[in-house]
Amino acid sequence: MHAKTDSAQPRQSLLAKVSTGQWLALVFVVLALIFVVSNRGRVNIEFLLVTVTSPMWLILLIMFLIGLLTGALLTRRKGRAPR
Repeated sequence: MHAKTDSAQPRQSLLAKVSTGQWLALVFVVLALIFVVSNRGRVNIEFLLVTVTSPMWLILLIMFLIGLLTGALLTRRKGRAPR
């Protein structure tokens, strides 16, 4: 008895499976991280009646994460059927 052979399909490399949008997102994340790391000084942030002194990288990182969360929520919402 002969072993069953799979049809000869070339395997795609991991890099070929990544879409253009994913590459672009990766570039933006790397640029954002470089920007965050290069801005490490302490700053005063005023929001409503509160003033906070914090390293700039922490504020930038928080704002970046808020942007990611907002984008994820908006993208998720587009997929749903209108009511």
